[in-house]
Amino acid sequence: MKKLVLATALLIAGFVNAQGPTYDDLRILYADGNYEKLVKSSESYTQKDKSKTDALPFMWLARGLYKISQSGAADEKYKNAYKDAIGAVGKCMKLDKSGDVQREYVEFFEEFKMSLVEMIGNDVSVPDFKKASSWVLKYYKLDANSIGAKLMEGACKFRNADKGGANACWKETDKKIAALETIEDWSPADVQLFKMGVIQTAECYVSSRQVDKAKTLLGKVAQWFEEDEEFKAKYDEIVN
Repeated sequence: MKKLVLATALLIAGFVNAQGPTYDDLRILYADGNYEKLVKSSESYTQKDKSKTDALPFMWLARGLYKISQSGAADEKYKNAYKDAIGAVGKCMKLDKSGDVQREYVEFFEEFKMSLVEMIGNDVSVPDFKKASSWVLKYYKLDANSIGAKLMEGACKFRNADKGGANACWKETDKKIAALETIEDWSPADVQLFKMGVIQTAECYVSSRQVDKAKTLLGKVAQWFEEDEEFKAKYDEIVN
């Protein structure tokens, strides 16, 4: 009987081990607000052979870094916490081939993406298109095929005196927008960046005396922003 119990225990232990870690320790550290220890523990998991290809520890690493970046921590080692969080989110999304982690923690992923869109928008409003460009390029880590990011990349290139590069970006987006049927399934961050990219691109066209191109672009996407006050104001300014 003892042998049977021992065999059963070993079988269960083997099964649990085969299933891999649940990362409950990281969940607890996050709940306790112990973000520095969360980052340290998450990093440890991302470097171990058994867990370095799991998406979850990268997600928890990103959450810890993101929280530290919001706290304004004075520690020099966390001066790039937000940028490091972008890298961790991107790695998590790449490893999360089933999409299960992104679905379970959708609120975090959406909040983080929106925070990056806000960073881009803040620099555009200054305006500082060189700095905005660096954030736009980082957005590709979260969505490599983002039409909004490609539009904004073009706008930043144009404002930074790279008109050839800008036109190449816009030519690429023209094809994607032409094939676009709906944006209803897009995340709020992707929609916001798309609108920003359209408006900034239209303004670039106007400033280069290509008003017809601006009107055409705004007309192509108007169906998706009919209720958006910012878009309607820009549409009336250029088209009407």
